[in-house]
Amino acid sequence: MHATPAKDACSGVRMLGFCGDYGDAKLIGRVFKAFKYRDFRLMWFGACTSSIGTWMQIVAQGWLIYRLSHSAFLLALDQFLGGLPIFLFSLIGGVVADRVERRKILLGSQYVQMASAGLLTVLVATGLVHVWHILCLSFISGFAQAFGGPAYQALIPTLVDREDMPNAIALNSIQFNVAVMVGPALAGQALARLGEKWCFGLNALSFLAPIVSLSIIHARFQPLKTAESMFVSLKQGIQFARKQNSMEALIVLAFCMTGLSMPMRTYLPVFVKDIFHRGPETYGNLLALMGLGSICGSLSIAGAGNIRKKGRVALGALICLGAGISGFALSKSLPLSEVFLVLVGASMMAVFATVNSLVQLITTNEMRGRVMSVYNFAFRGGMPMGNLLSGWLVPVFTAPVVLSLNGFLLILMALYFLLVQRRLAAL
Repeated sequence: MHATPAKDACSGVRMLGFCGDYGDAKLIGRVFKAFKYRDFRLMWFGACTSSIGTWMQIVAQGWLIYRLSHSAFLLALDQFLGGLPIFLFSLIGGVVADRVERRKILLGSQYVQMASAGLLTVLVATGLVHVWHILCLSFISGFAQAFGGPAYQALIPTLVDREDMPNAIALNSIQFNVAVMVGPALAGQALARLGEKWCFGLNALSFLAPIVSLSIIHARFQPLKTAESMFVSLKQGIQFARKQNSMEALIVLAFCMTGLSMPMRTYLPVFVKDIFHRGPETYGNLLALMGLGSICGSLSIAGAGNIRKKGRVALGALICLGAGISGFALSKSLPLSEVFLVLVGASMMAVFATVNSLVQLITTNEMRGRVMSVYNFAFRGGMPMGNLLSGWLVPVFTAPVVLSLNGFLLILMALYFLLVQRRLAAL
C-alpha cells in the first residue's frame, strides 16, 4: 500500500523535526535538555527564586540610595563596594571550592546574604537606615558571593553530562534573567505601593529556596586531600588557565565587557528620574524589559546546543551589545529606549553564556573551582572597576555621554578580536 503524497511530505518533515506538535516538542526538549537531571532542576528553581528576591533588593536599593542622597557617585560606589570583595577574594574562593565540599560553601554564602538582607529590612522599617549602612551591607554580601560564586559555577556543570554542559550553562543564564525580568517588575509595584522594606524582606525570605535545594540534592564533590598550601593551589589554577588555548583572551574579554556594559544598569535611576522624569514603576519596568531580552538571548543559546564557532557568536553579540548601549544612552524617547534595552539584554546574555561555556569546556573538574575563580575574578572584577570609573566621569560628562562611549568601545573591542587578534574568533 502506497502512502499519499501528503503523508510522505509530513514524514519527511517529521524526520527533520519540524512537523506540528512533534517538531515543537523536539525543539522544547532540546532547549530544556538539562532539566532531565533532578539535581540541576532543584538547583535551577532554588537559584531562580533567590535571584528574583535579589533583583527586588537591587532595584529598591538603588532607588533608596538615590532618594536619600540624589548622588550618582553613591550609586556607583554601592556597586563598587558590592563587587570589590569578589574582585579581592574570589581567587581564594576558587581554591576553597576545590578543597571543600561545594554545597557547604554555598550554604554558608546563602546564610550570610540572608542575614544582610534581614538587617537592612529592619533598618528601613524602623527608619534608622543611612546610606553608609547600605554600603557596608553591600560589601558583606559581596564577600559572601566571593566564596559562593566560584563554588556555584563549579557545581553546576557537574550536575549534567559533559555534552549537556553548554545547555546547562545557558539554562542557568535563563534563570538569572527570569529573575531580572520578574524581580524588577515586582519591585516596581512593591516600591510604589508598599515601600522599600518589603523588597528587602522578601529577598531575605527568598534565600530559603536555595538552602532547601542544596540540602536535598544528591550530588557531592569529594575534594582530593592535599598537603599543598593555598598559594600553591592558586598558582596551579592560574598556570592551568594560562596554558589553555585562548583562555587569557577570554579572561581579558570578560573583564572588559563587564566593566563597559554594567554601568548602564547602574545609571538607570538617573535616566528614569532626570531624563524621562518618571518614578520607580518605570525603573522596574525598564529592568524587566532588559530581563525579557536576556531570556530571549539565553533561550537562543540554549536551543543552539553545543554550537561550533562559539567565539564568532560571542563577538557578534558583543557588537550588538555595544550598539544597544550607545543607542539607549543617546535616545530621548522612552519607547525607543525600551527597544534598545531588550536588545542590550539579549546580546549581553548571549555573550556571557557563550564565553562561560567556552571557559567551562576547556576546564577539568579537579581544576574547575580555581579556573572559574580566575574567570570570576575578571568577570566580576570588571563591574566595580567600571562603576568606579564611571562614577568619576558621569558627574563631569553626564551619563548619556559616558555610556555611549562605553558602547562604542565594546564595538571596537569586538572588531579587534574579530579582525586582528583572531584566537577567539577561531574557537
